[in-house]
Amino acid sequence: MLNQSEEEIQVIIQHWIRIFNIKLGWIKNFDRLVVNYATIVFILDTFRSSSKLLKTFTGHTNCVNSIDYSAFDGAELICSGSNDKTVRVWDVEDNEQIQLFNEHSNSVYCVKFSPHHYHNYRRYVICSSSFDKSIRFWSINNDEELKIFNGHVGAVFGIEFSPFCGGRYLCSGSGDKTIRLWDLETSKSLHAFNGHTHYVWCVAFSPLQRNDKNDNNKSNNIGLIGGNGYTICSGSFDKTVRIWDIETTKQFLEFKGHYDYVRSVKYGSNKLKIHVRLWDIRSGQQIQVFNGHKKWVNAVEYSPFVINNLKIGDNTNVICSGSLDNTIRFWDIRSNKDELHVIKGDDQEDGGICCFKFFELKAKEKQSKSSDNLDYITLCYGSGKGRVRVWG
Repeated sequence: MLNQSEEEIQVIIQHWIRIFNIKLGWIKNFDRLVVNYATIVFILDTFRSSSKLLKTFTGHTNCVNSIDYSAFDGAELICSGSNDKTVRVWDVEDNEQIQLFNEHSNSVYCVKFSPHHYHNYRRYVICSSSFDKSIRFWSINNDEELKIFNGHVGAVFGIEFSPFCGGRYLCSGSGDKTIRLWDLETSKSLHAFNGHTHYVWCVAFSPLQRNDKNDNNKSNNIGLIGGNGYTICSGSFDKTVRIWDIETTKQFLEFKGHYDYVRSVKYGSNKLKIHVRLWDIRSGQQIQVFNGHKKWVNAVEYSPFVINNLKIGDNTNVICSGSLDNTIRFWDIRSNKDELHVIKGDDQEDGGICCFKFFELKAKEKQSKSSDNLDYITLCYGSGKGRVRVWG
């Protein structure tokens, strides 16, 4: 390795990071090595100076509430769910819609590609949640509905696949004030978490286990799922963010501070209305508030970018927020000063940012910008008027 040129080392490190999703701090002796080279690719200034609108997908006739990206077997697909009651699948390279699922009887709130179905059965499957109180699974291979989960007695909003057990488990938040945990293999609801006093709008699984040795409550009626310590985070219209222990099925943490509905949560951050708030799970305290949006914030994400060649823990030090004010704003989590960068949607055609997602695109049109033919970071967002746009 020491005899390799610096350029070759950079390529090798970049490849390892993308293929295995290595995060800083995960391997102690690897930490500084990755800092030196990974930031060359993911530095925010590069994206800020060169990014532009690459593609626009049209077809939805109402707000796009959710998008997801898949690169299984080299096929680059985007799926989207909308208030027009449809789930659509788009081919990124060919820039066209390739499938339409329209069996929901009300707005589609969330869509996710299922890692479980692909890795276990080599099937391309999309999971969608809807205001019609159902969770549905769609086969792209066979252009059909595979199954329906009925259990919630209210609209189903956020859904998330488990980061453990190959995505076998699914959690869902509902207008019935509960979070449900589902087993995809048995198609059964394993548990309903109760505690919120209003709609549960968003949910997220913890990326790492919670190692709480002082927790002697072992009233586990689910069984050990994914290992001891995994948690679910939920955001609600009751203005709280709560964290639930999957093993004990108990709530063990509650964050209060929002003065309006919580519509998006990510581990390490959550948001609502005009403000984006950052919480410390260890202390239970709010540590940052980011102000700048002029309307509701619909989505937050940790970005893949860094600034000043620094990463904090397992997350990058730049978070992003998308709002009905038609902007996506980039923030330094170490400071609550003005945003680092702003992407502004089309005022006439977009009608606000409803959702967005970062992914690493392999499409051919960017190869002319870089001779190394590596992936590049792309931002895709869904708009209030039905357009899906790709920036990169």
